[in-house]
Amino acid sequence: MYNGLNLHLGNLSRLSAAQSRSLSPENVTGGKGQGGMATEGMGKEQARDLGQGWKVAPCVKILAGETYEIGSIDGPGAIQQIWMTPTGNWRYSILRFYWDGEATPSIECPAGDFFGMGWCEYAHLNSLAVCVNPGSAFNCYWEMPFRKNCRITFENVAHEDMVLYYQVNYTLTEVPEDAAYLHAQWRRSNPLPYKEVHTLLDGVTGPGHYVGTYIAWGVNNTGWWGEGEIKFYMDGDVWPTICGTGTEDYFCGSYNFDRAGQYVEFSTPYAGLHQVIRPDGTYRSQQRFGLYRWHILDPIRFEQDLKVTIQALGWRSGGRYLPLQDDIASTSFWYQREPHGKFPALPDRDGLEVI
Repeated sequence: MYNGLNLHLGNLSRLSAAQSRSLSPENVTGGKGQGGMATEGMGKEQARDLGQGWKVAPCVKILAGETYEIGSIDGPGAIQQIWMTPTGNWRYSILRFYWDGEATPSIECPAGDFFGMGWCEYAHLNSLAVCVNPGSAFNCYWEMPFRKNCRITFENVAHEDMVLYYQVNYTLTEVPEDAAYLHAQWRRSNPLPYKEVHTLLDGVTGPGHYVGTYIAWGVNNTGWWGEGEIKFYMDGDVWPTICGTGTEDYFCGSYNFDRAGQYVEFSTPYAGLHQVIRPDGTYRSQQRFGLYRWHILDPIRFEQDLKVTIQALGWRSGGRYLPLQDDIASTSFWYQREPHGKFPALPDRDGLEVI
């Protein structure tokens, strides 16, 4: 019997015994036949003439410093799609996913960066794995299987309260033995020390496969900034097995993303430079970029371990490379079996801040 995982157009017509469910403020448990029953919520006043069932609880308020549990789902099953639109500072909203009762999260990332919005400013992103649509609708389609339980939390580390609308669509179904768990890790170098590389991942143990990179890249020099190479060290490598030829090349562009002397934004199913924040001549003085590269058709497989780094290189006099000291915040996505290695601790609020 087809179990309902790994849906695509080629098998969309096949019937399955999988059960569709959804978490939202209108159905906080995801229970069958339990949606729209709230009598208290942030829409109660607006629905005062209509009553129960009329958008009484479309969203939740998360107080400053509070962690809200989006849901705890008993498996087996898989998350298929997530939509959310958080207010406030997206770098101060921390998403965490815990698989099968683990003590430490497999996904720990600011919500903005998880959805490719690391600069806390909207930019249209149109890809297979992540879409961000007007006005600030975050969507992801990473498949996230779990066997015993999935727990999702959302922490507001800001000084101000915020509001969250969300919907988590999932299926309860059998999970194949070879299905791995999605992981996502956020790291920042600000500034990157001179002549050092930015480490996206280290300490990952396999087997598994790397499936995606998002980087919020802030440039602290004039001139071109993307000569650096990305490197994948796997299974005991001293020198990398995979070595790129330049930053824009890795993100599937070329020649500085330049057409007629201007950066050109693009957003495709697998890669993009979807965000270019240009200086305005006064207080917004730095160039900032949002880039993504999804390894959906070309996952990077490893059996024992994985480390990923990227260089930051520009140009200096004499046609020489210039090691840059930029603000680089990366989010890495990969699948592996549990248990996972220890994540580096997220920085405090000042360390997260977009400045």
